Amino acid sequence: MSSSCMQAFVAILLTRKGARVILTLHEITKRYGEMYALKDFNAEFTEGLYGILGPNGAGKTTLSNIIVGLISQSSGSLAYNGIGLSKILPDYLEKIGYLPQQPGYYRNYTAEEFLHYIAVIKGISKREITSRIDEVLSTVNLQDVRKKKLRTYSGGMIRRLGIAQAIINNPEILILDEPTAGLDPIERIRFRNLITQLAENRIVLLATHIVTDVEAISKEVILLNKGVKVAQASALELMGKIEGCIWETQAAGESDINSLSQKYDIGNITKRDDHYLLRIVSEEKPTESSIPQSPTLEDVYLKYFGRESLLPSSDMRFVKRFRIR
Repeated sequence: MSSSCMQAFVAILLTRKGARVILTLHEITKRYGEMYALKDFNAEFTEGLYGILGPNGAGKTTLSNIIVGLISQSSGSLAYNGIGLSKILPDYLEKIGYLPQQPGYYRNYTAEEFLHYIAVIKGISKREITSRIDEVLSTVNLQDVRKKKLRTYSGGMIRRLGIAQAIINNPEILILDEPTAGLDPIERIRFRNLITQLAENRIVLLATHIVTDVEAISKEVILLNKGVKVAQASALELMGKIEGCIWETQAAGESDINSLSQKYDIGNITKRDDHYLLRIVSEEKPTESSIPQSPTLEDVYLKYFGRESLLPSSDMRFVKRFRIR
């Protein structure tokens, strides 16, 4: 996509009329029997990007589904610009763009056909549909494969198509659930740059367990665990709260690592020629030779959720081996 086309489309998406957008959630709870998927969640969102960060099963998808009206809360209320959603639900839903964690597609459709279908559902006028499809396909770099069947698309291409359908109606509220799954590093960077621009005049909620997706671009980060909001602040504020709790500690070998892992959460282990360097999250100094480090958002994640939440399932044997709490 040429830079001029990209700038033109972003200009269209940044065009916003009307009053400030405010989405208010009050005491939102979702319960399944005795189990809480979400409990007493409160937040007020205005224009800007919010990272909703938490491990798998934290309640991120439940929260997204409630906001977009796919499921109803067990208790609590939502309001758009101060008006309860029950009074304005059809109008509210027209203002939403949504990329679910596991979107569904018609495999025999082309990208053009799929986006045309979505545009009709979203009420985009016939005279605008073709230009909107052109714009969003260029934005997500799928214009060259627009006439290919979706069954031939890679996982990353399908994810980009999901982003295209989410923004085709120029939404005021954009919900993205694990949006960078399947994207390569260059595509993830490109996506983050676009979302940063989109968030200037709309609410963007980006639910993820990938810390780097939100560290540099979020207005605020919400930490969610087991359905409960445990913190909400800017990334800098969250990192400031654990200042003095991050250490670089040297370990001679496996026995030292085992010993330290009995007491502390280890965020990273780096092999040197004759020793290891461990990045440890701890309020106390792990060893006399430990050196303080500047916190990152990944350190915050580890502090709140524990090291197991940072690892893919294939790495769980490592956790069990070192008995990290």
